[in-house]
Amino acid sequence: MSRALPRSTPAAQHVDPAAVLAFVDAVEADPDVELHSLMVLRHGHVVTEGWWAPHTPERTRLLYSLSKSFTSTALGFALSEGLLALDDPVVAHFPELADEVTDPRSRSITVRHVASMASGHDRDMWVEALARDPEDPVRGFLLLPPDDPPGTRFAYNQPCTYTLASIIQRAAGTTLSGYLRPRLLDPLGIGEVAWRAWPTTLEQGFSGLFARTEDVAKLGLLYLQRGRWGDTRLLPEEYVALATSRQVGTPAMENVDWRQGYGFQFWMARHGYRGDGAFGQFCLVLPEHDTVVATTGGTEAMQAVLDLVWTHLLPGLRPAGDPVVDERTDQERLDQRLRSLALPAFQARSGRTGWEDWADSVLAVPATTDDGATALTGIGLHREGDRLEVTLHEPDNALTVPVGNGEWLTSAPCDRDGDPVPVATSGGWLDEDTLRVEVVFLETPHRLDLTCSLPTRSASASWRHVPLDGGRLRTLHRPRRPAGER
Repeated sequence: MSRALPRSTPAAQHVDPAAVLAFVDAVEADPDVELHSLMVLRHGHVVTEGWWAPHTPERTRLLYSLSKSFTSTALGFALSEGLLALDDPVVAHFPELADEVTDPRSRSITVRHVASMASGHDRDMWVEALARDPEDPVRGFLLLPPDDPPGTRFAYNQPCTYTLASIIQRAAGTTLSGYLRPRLLDPLGIGEVAWRAWPTTLEQGFSGLFARTEDVAKLGLLYLQRGRWGDTRLLPEEYVALATSRQVGTPAMENVDWRQGYGFQFWMARHGYRGDGAFGQFCLVLPEHDTVVATTGGTEAMQAVLDLVWTHLLPGLRPAGDPVVDERTDQERLDQRLRSLALPAFQARSGRTGWEDWADSVLAVPATTDDGATALTGIGLHREGDRLEVTLHEPDNALTVPVGNGEWLTSAPCDRDGDPVPVATSGGWLDEDTLRVEVVFLETPHRLDLTCSLPTRSASASWRHVPLDGGRLRTLHRPRRPAGER
């Protein structure tokens, strides 16, 4: 199902196009910031949208922790339908654990506490919870008593959201995405999405959702409109107010926009509030400006992205009646800029002689402890007609991708599981002995750099930004099969 948001020009919705252009220019001038998409909504209209090629608007993206805000939305529906209550003890939803979970602090953790990351633990417990019980992280989490009374401190703690998602799915009798389909996704015109499961049938909740930039913008607009979509109320206004207001302080966070407090799976910010996910996935909601900003990206400089929004874009959100200077000229410049957005493709030498020296080679990728290390064990090189192909080898998987020459070549080859993996590649010769290939995994924020050496018959592979699960071919694309069949 597709139900596009209405489009308008920036000036028609009192947005200065020069401010949007200044933001885009600042993003591209900062070497630490890489955005893949941008969508700005004002007064319910899309006034700016752009994608950095090879990224495109129709493709779903791994949202990382921005998934949490969709889980929060499922909580709002579950509360309104009486499936659970905020002050329910968590353990009450897992009666099979009642005899095991004996610590008073663990037993006093409520739905409200896990929704606001205030379980009383002083750290992220995901690794510890999995170590305690890899098949049932909720059990592992509840068997690790809080350090302080629940509700008294904040810690960004993935098992809180996983436990919340588990409660909702138990109460609803279906997956998160299945529960949200008739209540959120269909009413908002959000098409196919997918959510990674752990261990097999339970959708993660804290991460793993694949959706489009416009889907993210629609979620932000629903919250901006206090739970209404057109003439229909979807979420209770009272829940929207709770979820998007400070439920717990976050004074120990490193960056200023993360120190403004936390709601129910939403961060407070210096301006408005937001859902966010690693590497630049943002849904910014600015109620005082009737604005939503949605981005996807591939950057670790997330505070820098927000700083650029506050510095360049925010001043361009004008009150009604405030004239926009040079509207036509600035709009033309902005349109041209948005049409030309692209990540630079690798520019190589035109070619080399003696390709047969490389034909059908499989170059070993040495094990490494570098920060950018991958799970790859080898890189295969071969020719298909006049085009170079590269095969990425893992211990139990492989993917063969064609390589673009001086431009991004988009394809969707299948791995050994038969799953298509959308990628864009560019590559070529650095010199007579060295081949360089860049692989963008289009449904994620991630890019892989490969360097192959003829004299040493070896290769290196490293991530620009290491995927949070380490980066395996099976997790670098949207799940194509329902939970339980993966």
